Amino acid sequence: MIHRIHKSWGHREVVASWTRCFASSSESTTNLPLSGIRVLELGQLIAGPFAGQLLAHYGAEVIKIEPPKTGDPLRLWRELDVDGTSPWWRSIGRNKKSVTIDMRNENGRDLVRKLALKCDVILENFKPGTLEKWSLGPASLHSHNPSLIFTRVSGYGQTGPWASRPGYASVCEAESGFRYINGFPNENGTLDGPPVRPNMSLGDSVAGLHAAFGTVLALLQRGKLGKGQTVDVSIMESMLNLMEGVIPEYDRKGKIRGPSGSSLTGIVPTNAYPCLPSPSAPSVPTYIIIGANGDSIYARLMRAMAREDLISPDFKHNHHRVARQAKIEKAISEWTSQRSVEDVEAVLREASVPTGRVNSVREIVENVQVRERGFVEDVWVKGRTARTSGVASYEKGDRWIDGDDSGWYVKMPKVVPVLDGSEARTRWAGPELGEHNEEILLGELGLSSGELGRLKGDGVVGSEFP
Repeated sequence: MIHRIHKSWGHREVVASWTRCFASSSESTTNLPLSGIRVLELGQLIAGPFAGQLLAHYGAEVIKIEPPKTGDPLRLWRELDVDGTSPWWRSIGRNKKSVTIDMRNENGRDLVRKLALKCDVILENFKPGTLEKWSLGPASLHSHNPSLIFTRVSGYGQTGPWASRPGYASVCEAESGFRYINGFPNENGTLDGPPVRPNMSLGDSVAGLHAAFGTVLALLQRGKLGKGQTVDVSIMESMLNLMEGVIPEYDRKGKIRGPSGSSLTGIVPTNAYPCLPSPSAPSVPTYIIIGANGDSIYARLMRAMAREDLISPDFKHNHHRVARQAKIEKAISEWTSQRSVEDVEAVLREASVPTGRVNSVREIVENVQVRERGFVEDVWVKGRTARTSGVASYEKGDRWIDGDDSGWYVKMPKVVPVLDGSEARTRWAGPELGEHNEEILLGELGLSSGELGRLKGDGVVGSEFP
C-alpha cells in the first residue's frame, strides 16, 4: 500500500518513507503466482498491453519494448496529465519496465532477439506475419529457446483469409455480431438506427483477458510437456466468445437475436427504469437497474410496488412474463418515475429485490463498497525531478515539491481477482519512456556502457531517460 507522507516528518523520515513507498523495479514478487516468469511485451495500444498489465500484476516481470522518442501511442491518448502523459498509460503500463528499441532497425531487432531468448513469453499484437518478417517468430526462435511461449493477439487470428486484415476492435465487435445486438429495436426487432457502442474499446480489453488467460494455460502446459506453444488470440473470436447462446439458438431454432435496448431478450423483468432527477442536477436523467427475473423475486417486486394485480398464474414464470413484457415494464416505469433513486433503492432492498443505480465514475470513486474493498488505488507517479535526483525536499498537500512539481498520486482500478495469500498490487505506475534501458540492456544483456552509448547515438536505443 502506498502511503501519503505526513507534513510534520523531518528529512530522515521522508527519505525512509520514499524508500518504502515508491517501489523499484527490483521489488520482490516471490509470493505472487507468476513470480519468476519473464514476459517480453512487443505490442502497443490496448489488447496486448492490457494482457501484459494483468500478467505483471500477478508477479511476471514484463519488459515492454517501445519505439524511441514516441513510445506506445497510448501515452498520449485522451486526457493528459501535468507532465503531458496520459493517466491511462500510468494504469495500463503499471508494474512494467520500459525499454526503447527501434525494431525497424536490424541492430534493434538483434537486441530484441537476445532478450527473447532470456524470456518465457513473447506477447505481441502486430499484424500477423510481422514477427516472421523480422525473423522473430516461432520458427526463428524456438530452435534457440524451445520453451518460449508466443501469445499473439490480432483482429482475426494468425490463419484464415482475413488474417492479414488490420485488427481494429470496433470493426471486430461489429463482425462478431456484438454490435448487432446493441441498440434499440424497431417494430421488426432489428436495429432502429445505428448500433450503440460502449464508450470504450471493449474488444481490445476482452481480447487482452483471453490473451492473459491463454498465457497462463500455456505456462501450465509447458510445465507438463517442457516446451512452449503459440497462443492465438483473435479480437473477433474473443468477442464471439461472449455471445452466450446466440449461435446454438440460431442453429436449433432459427432465432436471430436482435437489439433489445436496455432490457434483455427473453428475460423479464430486467431493465433500466427512470427515476426522479436529483435536486442537485435536475437536468441529468437518473436511472436504476432492477433485476427481478426470478419468480419469487418478481412477486416481491410487485408487492413492494403495491401491484398485487400483476401476481397471478398469468405472470408466475418467466415465459408468462415475456408474453406480457410491455404491461410489466410500463407498471415498473410508472412506479419508479414518481420516486427518487434513493427511495426506489431503499424500498427494493428492504424487499430483497436486486437493484442498483446507474453510476458515473464520480459515484464509483466515492462508493462505500469500492472504498472498503480498496478497489480504487492511489498510486504514486514520480515526476522527472524525483526520478533523477532520488528524493524530494518536502511535501505539500498531495504533491512533492523539489524546485518544481516532482510527483503526484493518480487513482486507478485495482486489478482483480483478489487472490487470498498473494499480495498482488500496483508496485509502480506506468514508467517513463525508456526508464529501464540501462537496467535491462546493461544488467540483463551485458552490454557495456560504451556499446549502449553507441546504440543510443545511432538511434537504435532511445536516449529519453534519464
